[in-house]
Amino acid sequence: MSGTEPVTRQGVRQVLPLYAAGFVTAFGAHSIAAGLGAYTGFASLLALGLLLAIYDGAEVILKPVFGAVTDRIGPRPVLIGGLLAFAAASAAFVLAGDPAAVGLARFGQGAAAAAFSPAAGTLVARLAPDSQHGRAFGGYGAWKGLGYALGPVLGGVLITLGGFDLLFGALAALALAVLVWAVLIVPKVPPLPRTRQTLLDLGRRLTAPGFLRPTAALAGATAALAVGVGFLPVVGAGDGLGPLATGAAVSVLATTAALVQPWVGRARDAGRLPEVPGMTGGLAVAAVGLLAATVVPGLPGLLVASVAIGVGTGVVTPLGFAHLAASTPRERLGQTMGSAEVGRELGDAGGPLLVGAIAAAASLGLGLAGLAVVLLALVAALWVGSRTRR
Repeated sequence: MSGTEPVTRQGVRQVLPLYAAGFVTAFGAHSIAAGLGAYTGFASLLALGLLLAIYDGAEVILKPVFGAVTDRIGPRPVLIGGLLAFAAASAAFVLAGDPAAVGLARFGQGAAAAAFSPAAGTLVARLAPDSQHGRAFGGYGAWKGLGYALGPVLGGVLITLGGFDLLFGALAALALAVLVWAVLIVPKVPPLPRTRQTLLDLGRRLTAPGFLRPTAALAGATAALAVGVGFLPVVGAGDGLGPLATGAAVSVLATTAALVQPWVGRARDAGRLPEVPGMTGGLAVAAVGLLAATVVPGLPGLLVASVAIGVGTGVVTPLGFAHLAASTPRERLGQTMGSAEVGRELGDAGGPLLVGAIAAAASLGLGLAGLAVVLLALVAALWVGSRTRR
């Protein structure tokens, strides 16, 4: 398919394995990360930090590389190879029988996800018609959100029942199941003819407003999501709330983000929600959520913050990817999706680092407010940039 044909039942069925691939990378990252502290016995915070960072680090380094490979050989082989590598890395940990191998397994999983994640995004853009990119990426983001939400819970259950061996074994089985599904359902999408590209051409494209605006919005939304998941429980504990209440608040955040995305995608495709105003509005709502956590005490503040951050990130994500798909030459979609995913990973790491640094120097409330100011600055920059181009 070229991506311009009208959508059919067959076309809808073909993107479902891609949604499942998005679930695999999100579930794989968060299910393991949530249990690493107990796995290491909290003996070394440095070791824990390295184990947490190695998955994302592999993605940041390799996603642009695999994005370019996707454009060169086609997205389907990269998707299938990445899922196979993810299953192999997960199974290797079980077969090794060495607890110290968790770092290598995490790196292998991250490298594999760096391959199949941009390939899946490229296939979503290629298989869905231009008029339904919002709905397609809304569904993709919802499945990833479901993986983020269920990862810590189901990962904790699997670790309790059978330790990390059972968790890694389950991830291997999940990746293989999605791999078989993709082989059977996802059609071959050949690479498109490409004009020769110099480094200067690449630099121009990656600094163009059509790339920078949605990527910056995606990075800001991901930063808010990561901070919400990581720091709202700390805020709740400081207000005297127990782990059940704080865990429920995080679940509300992730569930809200997952539920909002398909609705936002449909609204975009119907012309009811323009991309740039929608992204700025989503970032503003997320900023309000961060501020609510600092000024509204107790459970009400935590729930308001969770819903607002979930809504904000749920609005930005499908609009950002749809904007990228619409503004990118189809023969360069893999490279663009891979580079944009790096922006998201930087937001995922940079948001918590910013809040943590300010909290260490002053207070957690000021840290959350600091990220809110950054998001509002992004809102202003996106709005001014869109007005300037008119």
